[in-house]
Amino acid sequence: MKRMHQNSLHEVVRSVFIMLLCTLLFISPLSAQKKKKKQVPAPQPQGIVLAENEVSRYSIVVPSAATESEKKSATVLQDYLLQISGAVLPVIEANRHRSPYEIVLGQNERLAQIGVSINLNELKEDGFAIRTDSMRLLIVGGNEKGTLYGVYTFLEKYLGCRMYSPTVKLIPKQKKIIIDKINEQQVPVIAFRDTHYRSTWDAEYIDWHKLDHDDKGGRPDWGMWVHTFNALVPPEIYYEEHPEYFAMVKGRRIPTQLCLTNPAVLDLTIQSLRQKIAQNPSAKYWSVSQNDNRDYCTCDQCKAIDDREGSPSGSIIQFVNQVADQFPDKMISTLAYEYGRHAPKTLRPRDNVNIMLCSIEAYRHLPITEDPHSADFVKDVEDWGKIAKDIIVWDYVIQFNNLISPFPNLHVLQPNLQFFAKHHVNAMFEQGNREVGGEFAALRGYLLAKLMWNPDENIDGLMNDFLAGYYGAASKPIRQYIDEMREALLASGKPLRIFGTPNEAADSYLTPAYIERYEQLFDEAEKLVADSTELLERVKIARQPLVFAILEQAKKTYYGEQGVFAKADGQWQARPKIRAMIDPFVDLCVREGVTQVKEWSTSPDEYRAAMYRMFSQGMNEHLAYGKKVTFISPLPEILKEGQDKMLTDGIRGSHDYDYNWLGFSGQNLEVVIDLEAVKKVKLIESAYYQYGFWLRLFPKKVEYFTSVDGVKFDLAATVENTLPIDQYGGQQRDFIGRFAPRDARYVKVIEHTIGNTPGWHPGAGRPAVMLVDEVVVE
Repeated sequence: MKRMHQNSLHEVVRSVFIMLLCTLLFISPLSAQKKKKKQVPAPQPQGIVLAENEVSRYSIVVPSAATESEKKSATVLQDYLLQISGAVLPVIEANRHRSPYEIVLGQNERLAQIGVSINLNELKEDGFAIRTDSMRLLIVGGNEKGTLYGVYTFLEKYLGCRMYSPTVKLIPKQKKIIIDKINEQQVPVIAFRDTHYRSTWDAEYIDWHKLDHDDKGGRPDWGMWVHTFNALVPPEIYYEEHPEYFAMVKGRRIPTQLCLTNPAVLDLTIQSLRQKIAQNPSAKYWSVSQNDNRDYCTCDQCKAIDDREGSPSGSIIQFVNQVADQFPDKMISTLAYEYGRHAPKTLRPRDNVNIMLCSIEAYRHLPITEDPHSADFVKDVEDWGKIAKDIIVWDYVIQFNNLISPFPNLHVLQPNLQFFAKHHVNAMFEQGNREVGGEFAALRGYLLAKLMWNPDENIDGLMNDFLAGYYGAASKPIRQYIDEMREALLASGKPLRIFGTPNEAADSYLTPAYIERYEQLFDEAEKLVADSTELLERVKIARQPLVFAILEQAKKTYYGEQGVFAKADGQWQARPKIRAMIDPFVDLCVREGVTQVKEWSTSPDEYRAAMYRMFSQGMNEHLAYGKKVTFISPLPEILKEGQDKMLTDGIRGSHDYDYNWLGFSGQNLEVVIDLEAVKKVKLIESAYYQYGFWLRLFPKKVEYFTSVDGVKFDLAATVENTLPIDQYGGQQRDFIGRFAPRDARYVKVIEHTIGNTPGWHPGAGRPAVMLVDEVVVE
């Protein structure tokens, strides 16, 4: 019994000891008594933990001789990781102590130390590789901004950051940043990427979205950009003494373009270009290109080359090749534009000649490869792609006549870029709005930047992501608006032109019924974000093009249900809806910073003034209203249908020369209006529109005559033009003749053209166009 008791006591003590030991060693008593088994490690989190609870074990490692771009990459990554996680990661150089917890940036000597090999030649200037290696993250880029672009891609693709516009960012907060295995490499399809939107001119936006312009819209790689003949051989210096340096057009020399077979012109061009390169030696690209007009040289020598080559590009390429031979370390760029767009038959551009090919004539309702109207341009892209080593396409992505107008072309951006890339285009200039604003300016700039980097991106995903981030809860009706307008355009079968108007779309995607539907969608969008001042303002800005279209169509229609004026109690009055639209429209343009609503002209306040001018003029049933107009000059047969009634129909022209203006060139206007009965007349006026850059110029003077019998006319008033013709913006002027009351049944108006434009004008030597509106008789 005693031995048994002692044994039992011994067993109890032994058991207690084992339990205590197991407790200390975190081992269960049962397992301790069993046969020892292999330990299973506790599950570990997958991936690399860069930061957790505002703490990180990681350092950002830059090369010991880092470039400025690599240093910037480190600062950017450090800043955004801090914003996302609250953790501060130190930036160190590669010659410091090595650690397994590193984010290695740039062309870094650390890569060789850890046995990682990346082919830097494949990355070229802007490409990058993002990899994980053991516990390290590697972001390695090409010689210029590749590493910086890799950092921004990492932030966007793997950490969910977004930069939709310079003022709209998404930086998601994370308590714990975990990244899984990464092994990707990106090299841009388009080597030079420039989108001409003011919203993309922000310094960080440029880097984030991998663009090649600077924060003023300039191009550091380009010493001269385009239309440079006048800058290289200035007509104001040489034309008077040496007209032979300039284009032969219809038998005479005018300073529109250069004579490209004149040896002196070649010498002057090379000399001038050499001076300019000396002032900016770092620039690689230098433009030697035609001026912005169609009056090229047709002298015997130039014509012989062009005839042989089947295109005026023949004399251009022969000339530019000779210039390029003098500057073998530079790229000499020239335009394949309008008259010079077709490739030459036998001549080949030098390897250091860049071809700037312009798509100005193409329609935008279909991808260019599907549009029969664009077949010529498609062939030109293919032909130049076979013979040129360096091609930039100057593409156009908005409606230039009306910068704020609805322009449903988003669906063609991707297929067009894919086509260009397929045919060896290595540079893109996407001309949006050089002014502030424009329809979906932020969205277009965003999509274009993404697609120029990779034309095969998922554009639907990109657009939906942008709309959700930029418009919040309003994104769904805005996407519906975009989609429904596109479908309306395609269903109509009508073209979409960059020089079109909202009125041109009145029977396609901007019919009254469609506009009513679009207004419903924006009403819904505004309600969905009514509690956010910021989002509501963005939605209202997105609605501006629709408001603009309504105003423009009202001006064209002028009176009636869709017009500016309607009759109430027998009197013509401005429709309350239209009058109520103009001030909020202009005020929002001003808040947004919009500078012009048309290319080269019409500020928002000028637009408001034009509308108020129309309100004040009203629908005036004056003495000549609806009366017959007999045309002496121009001849009636050259007028289009309905134009013989334009001068007395009561409909006034406004800020746009396409609306309600009668235009003709090269001759005076002389008309007689029959008032149908003798009236007391004391005032005759007519209105004119000037848009100097496009040859639309005021008359020299206007003379008004009256007659009782239609045979003998007496001069009643002469009004001289006192405004200059060298101001290229749009201007309107009423030429008003006042005189003592007199009897008259017939009124004659003679407007005297200035004739051909002067030598200094971009359209030198071409006949001026006169635009005339309502002849008012009181």
